[in-house]
Amino acid sequence: MFELLGIPPQALFGQVLLGLINGSFYAILSLGLAVIFGLLNIINFTHGAQYMMGAFVAWMCLNYLGINYWVALVLAPIIVGATGIAIERLLLKRIAHLDHLYGLLLTFGLALIIQGLFRNQYGSSGLPYAIPPQLAGGQNLGFMFLPNYRAWVIVASLVVCLGTWFLIEKTKLGAYLRAATENPTLTQAFGINVPLLVTLTYGFGVALAAFAGVLAAPIYSVNPNMGGDLIIVVFAVVVIGGMGSIMGAIVTGFSLGLIEGLTKVFYPEAAATVIFIIMVLVLLVKPAGLFGRPA
Repeated sequence: MFELLGIPPQALFGQVLLGLINGSFYAILSLGLAVIFGLLNIINFTHGAQYMMGAFVAWMCLNYLGINYWVALVLAPIIVGATGIAIERLLLKRIAHLDHLYGLLLTFGLALIIQGLFRNQYGSSGLPYAIPPQLAGGQNLGFMFLPNYRAWVIVASLVVCLGTWFLIEKTKLGAYLRAATENPTLTQAFGINVPLLVTLTYGFGVALAAFAGVLAAPIYSVNPNMGGDLIIVVFAVVVIGGMGSIMGAIVTGFSLGLIEGLTKVFYPEAAATVIFIIMVLVLLVKPAGLFGRPA
């Protein structure tokens, strides 16, 4: 069938794989944004810079300390998540009572500062990060060649995304978080430390961005602009899925990655804008997003 359309099957499946990989990063990053906004009502524009920091921490661990990919995959989210906790305690906490716009402006300014610091130190050219030896090579599936590392990225993203959804929607800790969001005063009256929950939630959302950065480091070059190039698309994904919707972020992230990949096959001219076209259509039909609830 694809030959009749003049499309080689290898090209089609290759773009589907590329779409799934992009969708994996869209899903994890939009999930982190959804967690932070849905539970804390903070529009975290620093998310792209924190994604970039995760990749740089992994690169520095390898080149300065000799720490391999697998350890960095755990260590980088902890380190970057700790910087997120510091940001929340020192800066965001002070403007929590103000309009959401102040948080957006603050995090946007922080993103520019972080990107500028890394650009001054490492320049704008990409730094290579090798694929771990355990995931080198690939599998010949007959109709396409599947690199092992790409398959690992997709599986790891799915596991992290579904694990996060289960934690927030199906556990007692998630119930505490949702209760603290809906009625912090009453929740605190039951002996639950709401400020600590808020701080840890922001740190967790930031750690998700850093985790995605470590996954991305062997695929894309590690450079200070990698987060800035991606964050606009991720915000569009969050808007389409519904601001604050955990499952909406996951499903929409993977789906839009696939749609973007297929668009490159059937109508390449629209590949760069298809996500934004979908965003406009969704906002016109359902302003709260596909999985969002009206305010």
